Amino acid sequence: MNRFEGRKVLVTGAGSGIGQAAALRLLAEGAALVAADISEDGLERTASLADAGGLAARLTTTALDIADEAAVERVVGDVVSSLGGLDVLVNAAGILCSSHTHQMSLEFWNRIIGVNLTGTFLVARAALPALLETGRGVVINFSSTSASFAHPYMAAYAASKGGIQSFTHALALEYSKQGLRAVCVAPGSIQSGMTTDPGLPEDTDWSLLSKLLPAIGEGFAPPETVASVIAMLASDDGAFITGTEIRVDGGTHM
Repeated sequence: MNRFEGRKVLVTGAGSGIGQAAALRLLAEGAALVAADISEDGLERTASLADAGGLAARLTTTALDIADEAAVERVVGDVVSSLGGLDVLVNAAGILCSSHTHQMSLEFWNRIIGVNLTGTFLVARAALPALLETGRGVVINFSSTSASFAHPYMAAYAASKGGIQSFTHALALEYSKQGLRAVCVAPGSIQSGMTTDPGLPEDTDWSLLSKLLPAIGEGFAPPETVASVIAMLASDDGAFITGTEIRVDGGTHM
């Protein structure tokens, strides 16, 4: 399939996990794509994988801290200029840290909200003018099953993801008459750096986490599982989907 041939795409968080898998999937379907991440080492791995798959010619990488307003404005502007516009934004960048809520510092809380929620807003805000120019722009934001279901020790993370869901609904309606679609993907039980080491407290009560395993398969699914959903949502196959969340969790929260 070449659903993204001729389409210009920015993927944040593209140095690892779901963001990396999404970038490679959209490249494989023909996109001209900029992969952004705070980790330059991660971007090098993404570029190497793209090269191995014969996809490097349509890939550009750029370092970006999505919580840095000035950097976001500069980098997104450069991306739009280099691509000659923007059709799709995949806001996959984010962080996961855990803590007992009563021990959570304001600095800890603000860091997670600042990267996940505010960072998503900053990138979307900077990209919106270019996306609206196309008359068919797409924003894919990343929520989490934690936004709707209880994930202990992750209050700040859950709050940030719930905010992203609400933000996405607002975007979808506000710009619907200008052809923009905005959709949230809510992954759960997916293999990534986040889920491998979520930084749980030493005295974690593991019985509270007993409901966080998928009902199908043999454990957490690879990030490519979510990348395929992103590709559908961002393509014309998802043309009638906007203002909603798509949960991808193997039935963990049925």
